[in-house]
Amino acid sequence: MGLLGRDNPLLGYNFRIALLESSSSLSLNVATIALQNLTDSADGGFSECSGLEMSMEIEEFREGGNNATVLKFPTGIKWNDITLKKGLTLGTELWDWFDGFVQGRGERKDGVITLHNESQLPQVAWGFRRGLPIKYTGPTMNATSNEVAIESIQIAHEGLYQIKGLGAAAGIVSAIGNALF
Repeated sequence: MGLLGRDNPLLGYNFRIALLESSSSLSLNVATIALQNLTDSADGGFSECSGLEMSMEIEEFREGGNNATVLKFPTGIKWNDITLKKGLTLGTELWDWFDGFVQGRGERKDGVITLHNESQLPQVAWGFRRGLPIKYTGPTMNATSNEVAIESIQIAHEGLYQIKGLGAAAGIVSAIGNALF
């Protein structure tokens, strides 16, 4: 088995999530993330990802004596909840994360979501800070169907950012992997 783990079922999914311990100052190394998501250590693979969006809240101010202009000032940023759907996990990490809150001992986690190309190399990655699983949907079981068990998870968080240079890092990792294997 090579670097990509060809027998890993997560490779059939374009979005992968990896959870990290939350810290007050999240400092992620892009090469580490690329390697982590190229190997078998992703916590889940998903076909759909939504909520990678943020919006700026504004306050409008009408200047006295200038009736034709409304001034707009930024007051804050709002992040949408992230939803990962139609997925597969090989372990119980995502279930355990949610269940930890059910048991009263849950911990927030930082996370990385990567979009992979057809060669399974990460092209774009987003990170979130202090994630909180707010909804977990387990697989629908049907003994007459041969479909893969799917699930979804919805994550509230306190910040979203895009990781720069991951496509270039993936090319370097791929070249190194091809030379080694």
